[in-house]
Amino acid sequence: MSKSLPVMKMSRLYAPTLKEDPAEAELASHRLLLRAGMIRKQAAGLYSYLPLAWRSIQKIEQICREEMDAVGAQEMLAPILTDAALWEESGRIGAYGPELMRLEDRHGRTFCLGPTHEETFTDLVRNELRSYKQLPVTLYHIQDKFRDELRPRFGLMRSREFIMKDAYSFSATQESLSEVYEDMKGAYARYCERCGLKALPVAADSGEIGGDASVEYMALADAGEASLVWCDCGFAADDEAASTTVAVSEGPGDGTLQKVETPGLGTIEAVAAFFGFPENGTRKSLALIDGEGNPVVAIVPGDHELNDIKAAKLFGEYHLMTDEELEEYDLHKGFIGPVNLPQGIRLVCDESLKASTSWTCGANEVDYHFTGAQPGRDFTVDAWEDLVTVKPGDPCPHCGKPLKGGRGIECGQVFQIGPDKYAAKMGATFADENGREQPFYMGCYGIGISRTLAAVVEQHHDEHGIIWPVSVAPYEVSVIALDKKGEAFDAAAEIAAQLAEAGIEVVFDDRAERPGVKFADNDLMGFPYQVVVGKRGIRAGTVEVKDRATGERTDVALSDVVAHLSELVEAGRR
Repeated sequence: MSKSLPVMKMSRLYAPTLKEDPAEAELASHRLLLRAGMIRKQAAGLYSYLPLAWRSIQKIEQICREEMDAVGAQEMLAPILTDAALWEESGRIGAYGPELMRLEDRHGRTFCLGPTHEETFTDLVRNELRSYKQLPVTLYHIQDKFRDELRPRFGLMRSREFIMKDAYSFSATQESLSEVYEDMKGAYARYCERCGLKALPVAADSGEIGGDASVEYMALADAGEASLVWCDCGFAADDEAASTTVAVSEGPGDGTLQKVETPGLGTIEAVAAFFGFPENGTRKSLALIDGEGNPVVAIVPGDHELNDIKAAKLFGEYHLMTDEELEEYDLHKGFIGPVNLPQGIRLVCDESLKASTSWTCGANEVDYHFTGAQPGRDFTVDAWEDLVTVKPGDPCPHCGKPLKGGRGIECGQVFQIGPDKYAAKMGATFADENGREQPFYMGCYGIGISRTLAAVVEQHHDEHGIIWPVSVAPYEVSVIALDKKGEAFDAAAEIAAQLAEAGIEVVFDDRAERPGVKFADNDLMGFPYQVVVGKRGIRAGTVEVKDRATGERTDVALSDVVAHLSELVEAGRR
């Protein structure tokens, strides 16, 4: 039996709408959440969630809880403040950088506002989980986090304070960790689906969290901050993590090394146009200084870019050479290449070029390029590595078909951390079957709750406002009284009461406003279904039901309206 709910009257609802788009709002989610009276900015990257947004946040949290509980995770709550000494133990206090907010208490002890809680949870269990018989255990909490973003922007998409679900698993073996990880992947996919998000699970870089396996759940959106590639065969990856064998063309000529004058042609575009072949027939050379201060020339196909994440893993904290450093190593911007490379410079080339035997590349002399350069004959490669950022059109590494591309909003990410990143460093161990102390095999699993709210709006809106999926809508039905009083107003109030009695979340627009204002506000706020009640319809024994998502309007008999909407709402809740 459905639980009777209260009716929220629009005249009492705290949802201060805006008629104009805020100048600061670049994304649809930021603009519409502000205009619909759902969030308000307190300071840069800090937002208050007003009643409508908070109702949706609570629904998103509940979906998250249900999916976490279904895979055996247990909810708890850890402090927002984390002891800086724990971050010293893990070695992350320096690596995390200025985004980690530090503060001192009255005793001079340093704490951090937790952007994530790996250290806290590892410390929590290291003296409590003592035997393999107690494992695996997964703990989670839903909590405010804080990252001191240099440039917070895009509303809830990149804020300094945000709501996050973070879970941490502790296993005795890699096999056990893998099982928990797979369960979590399934839970994350269901979470996205239930929130109404079209999301792709994509292979991702683990970043400062650490670990060797990671998947991000990306909600597809033009406003997404991450570039994605995917294929209909099921492959998907963040372009920072994707790997493939890039298709390249051979340069002109018969394979004989030839030096060609190319005056002023210091760009890939100019060189390709000069020789009359595609840009991927050229070779792009980048001079850099690796993390140990050594010079390196990295070469990738001409139509691709050096991937910063992959390069950082190979070269450490590298940087592209400055003009002064180029001069020091006798290198010339726009004309760098592998042939006649000055001594002492390491040459690292993208593995896609390994089979290529006719390179068009810089000649290490201003205004000259080589054609027909061949690895092994004309120059020696010190290492073949995966260097490029994969892009749409590259072959899928699984099936070979051209990859598709787009942008995505990261709503969640799962990591296999293993034993070394935190457990071993922090002395978090358990006794195995033989009584020997072993570090936990850890997993980490995060969901951006407040970011999910923004992602839903990015995927579900039109020129009139938000279009909430029923599952996360602040209210499921709005009842709009076209008259300020009289029989139609009384009928609208009665319909709202009956819907609430049937367990439907209802807002009753009882305001003394013109119908056009009411329609505009209800569309802006995005309630999934609108019941429009006017004198003409009441006298005919009908009301109009509008589906916000499709715009479809249906005349429904007064006697059927509760059953009709109950069926629609119940289907949307599932």
